[in-house]
Amino acid sequence: AHIKLKMRLSGRNSLEDMTDITIKKKNEVYVTVKAEPAICQELTDLFTFDVPGAKFMPQYRSKYWDGKIRLFSPATGEVYGGLVDKIVNWAKKSEYSLEFENNKHYGTPFEENEIISREGVKDYMTRISKYKPRDYQIDAVYDALKYNRKLLISPTASGKSMMIYAVVRYFVETKKKVLLIVPTTSLVEQMYKDFEDYGWNADQYCHRIYSGKEKTNENPVTITTWQSVYKLKRPFFKDFDVAIGDEAHLFKSKSLVSIMTKMDSAKYRYGFTGTLDGSQTHKWVLEGLFGPSYKVTQTKELIDKGHLSKLQIRVLILKHTDQKFDTYEDELQYIIGHLKRNRFIRNLVLDLKGNSLILFSRVATHGQILFDSINSSVQSNRKVFYVHGGVEAQERERIREITEQERNAIIVASYGTFSTGINIKNLHNVIFASPSKSRIRNLQSIGRVLRTGDNKKKAVLYDIADDISYKSRKNYTLNHLVERVKIYNEEKFNYEIIQINLR
Repeated sequence: AHIKLKMRLSGRNSLEDMTDITIKKKNEVYVTVKAEPAICQELTDLFTFDVPGAKFMPQYRSKYWDGKIRLFSPATGEVYGGLVDKIVNWAKKSEYSLEFENNKHYGTPFEENEIISREGVKDYMTRISKYKPRDYQIDAVYDALKYNRKLLISPTASGKSMMIYAVVRYFVETKKKVLLIVPTTSLVEQMYKDFEDYGWNADQYCHRIYSGKEKTNENPVTITTWQSVYKLKRPFFKDFDVAIGDEAHLFKSKSLVSIMTKMDSAKYRYGFTGTLDGSQTHKWVLEGLFGPSYKVTQTKELIDKGHLSKLQIRVLILKHTDQKFDTYEDELQYIIGHLKRNRFIRNLVLDLKGNSLILFSRVATHGQILFDSINSSVQSNRKVFYVHGGVEAQERERIREITEQERNAIIVASYGTFSTGINIKNLHNVIFASPSKSRIRNLQSIGRVLRTGDNKKKAVLYDIADDISYKSRKNYTLNHLVERVKIYNEEKFNYEIIQINLR
């Protein structure tokens, strides 16, 4: 930190008399900032953001909310502890003097762990897993353990579960209790099985919580969906020393923020995510909850080094007769109910070789129709699975395991169940059957097909888009395609655009 101390005029002067800004740790969630009102107003401005898409939200339209999020409270002086480095850098640029005040928690919000070394982490990760850790995984775990809290950004299929495993094992061996939060029941089971696959007796150390499971925290490690615990009272969380959020990009929701703020005694905080939505608001909220971000590696680097399959994207633009839709919902209903379009998707997947995943967004009005059409037309020796939110976690895991052993299976799955976190190495094709402009959803979905397998050298994404332009006006979902293509360019993916007349 840049410290510029003022001269003491007498021995009775307080710390506040010496500095412009004083930071004091309140607990493991917040620090408090003491400064004169003018500086507090500058900090308010620094930590105030426009929320993307706020103008479409009911609270904004009804004028109950101004569409902004404020991460600093001038009334209390509170701000997330993970944002301290941003205050320090801002104070340095603004030439304000700054000091940390020691208290019962400890002085600076982030203390380096001096006993941690990179070589030690490398030896440790090699010892606890039957798989050899990659250099970037070692670097990420070293950085996380050294600084006590981090937001680790590492793309899908980069081996996040291996990094999480190393962090969990380290803290279990140092007698700390760990809460590992994941977004879906499938990921609870998958994380548990990954831990066992790496060589750990997970049954001895881990307790799983999701619908129907007992909500206890007696084991050293609790793996849970956030939906299962966010309503629990503070006492459930007070015994945990370590908070780990997998797929941390989801932690901007109020429910997940509630969990992290209840864990005000958890000194060690780690968020793992493959993608952020690109907004500064999102990134700073996550850094506030978990700590400064650390970019572990990039998808292109993993592909170039052979850790991920080579990816080819084929953008299939289906040309419809000109239509004019008043709302996005009207257009979407037209698209997912289009008989020729659904037949096209069916014929496409039946012609593909290898295991294929079709992702859709609406269960009853699209997913069921696609599944029925494909299942009634497929050859009898080819397996077809249908996965949505109503399918139990154990059944999803069974489907995943079966697909790993198949060469020509088809999975028709909702984005909510299979776009995030599901690990199928033996997957060759992904089809986007429903339109989406979400950066996170698109990159997570692409990640499903990038994992390497024994009989797999490349992967193909079929991005199905619809041109229903009316005169010179592009339709809603065609504009969504433009956003997806921007992502492909940013990530340096290879893609081709093919136009198909659907009339």
